[in-house]
Amino acid sequence: MVLGEQDVEGRPSAAPVPRWKRARYAVLLSLSLMYFIAYIDRTNISVAGPFISKELDLSKEQLGFIFSVFAYPYTAMQIIGGWLADRFGPRLILFVLCVIWSVGTFLTGLVGGAFSLVLTRLLVGIGEGGAFPAATRAMSFWFPAQERGLAQGVTHSFARLGGAAAPYAVVGIMAGFGWRAAFFVLGALSAAWAAWWLISFRNTPREKVSVSPQEVEEIGIPATKSAREKTPWRAMISRMWLVTFVDFCYGWSLWVFLTWLPSYLLEARGFDVTKMALFTSLPLAAGVVGDSMGGVISDRILKATGNLRLARCSLLVFGLSGALAFLVPAIRTEDALLAVYGLTGSFFCLELTNAVLWSLPIDIAGRYAGTAGGMMNTGFGLAGAISPTVFGILIQRTGSYAGPFAITAGLLAVGIVGALFIDPNRKVEEPGMAAVAR
Repeated sequence: MVLGEQDVEGRPSAAPVPRWKRARYAVLLSLSLMYFIAYIDRTNISVAGPFISKELDLSKEQLGFIFSVFAYPYTAMQIIGGWLADRFGPRLILFVLCVIWSVGTFLTGLVGGAFSLVLTRLLVGIGEGGAFPAATRAMSFWFPAQERGLAQGVTHSFARLGGAAAPYAVVGIMAGFGWRAAFFVLGALSAAWAAWWLISFRNTPREKVSVSPQEVEEIGIPATKSAREKTPWRAMISRMWLVTFVDFCYGWSLWVFLTWLPSYLLEARGFDVTKMALFTSLPLAAGVVGDSMGGVISDRILKATGNLRLARCSLLVFGLSGALAFLVPAIRTEDALLAVYGLTGSFFCLELTNAVLWSLPIDIAGRYAGTAGGMMNTGFGLAGAISPTVFGILIQRTGSYAGPFAITAGLLAVGIVGALFIDPNRKVEEPGMAAVAR
């Protein structure tokens, strides 16, 4: 049935979904599954951490270092992974990266001590480090400007859904087969996605057989980056450094939720393992909603006003402010359940900013979005390299979670101020930047 035909009752038929839209939805689904799996593999260590720590006789400082060691190669791979995706395409680069982290995840189930555990977490960090910048590069050639917030929101919602599912998945497998089995299963799942991505994805709609040349023109795909073309590093640094700084402030809080929340609920709030899994998932589930809402609201503001800076920065300021407003009473209350609800509200508001942060590299850098995305997410990686370790040291030495959470609140306040000065209208490829690129 084609557009303009009538059904058997004489009513106009619905227009069929264009093939390029169907292909785009398939890309979005594939990337969403990758984000989901990546976050399970990223947070599984924090859920299994108390049990690994007991079996391997690890101190709080050692456990904090193991939580953070993932972030060292993760940070180093941000710009590298994004640049590789810009140069060689996200299809190949994402496949290779996913294979690396799936092997690291699987090998975690074979560790015999702290040293081998550190090595496997380094491997997972290498693989996951360039994955999201490479995915951002993939989106830049499949989604127009008015849908980038939505695309980033949906994929990062799946990431938070993965984080929310991790406690149930890991605890469920551990209950029947032990914590090592959880890493075997999750490593195999990651490898399966890598194979699917290589088979199904193409770097641009032009390479997709099912998408016609006419449909490619309708999408408005930007020109691809020449292999000989130099990356405009100076221009990107001048436009992206503040976004990177705000991402550091955001990332510090996020890493707290991803690494220390299960231990906090067990030790500081006195929940048993079952309730720990539930109440660890609750804030992360709220983040699923926050991610999508942030992207959708930002896109709607852009469509309604045409003001890109208002669309992006208003969500950043509102989300970080809300995260701070909920966090402070959550850590001060004596009521354990009220603390969980406060942390849930804080994480929801925090995640309103995530899709916006990931849309900014595409808004600012265009066809260099992979490199710019890696530059931005370096802030998140640096926060991950510092935050879990600082938490572990302070908890070990003070016996309290109050100090680490106070630092988190302070960085949220600083991030709010920084967000006020971000301007996505200052683009890398604006007129006059050719000289910088050379």
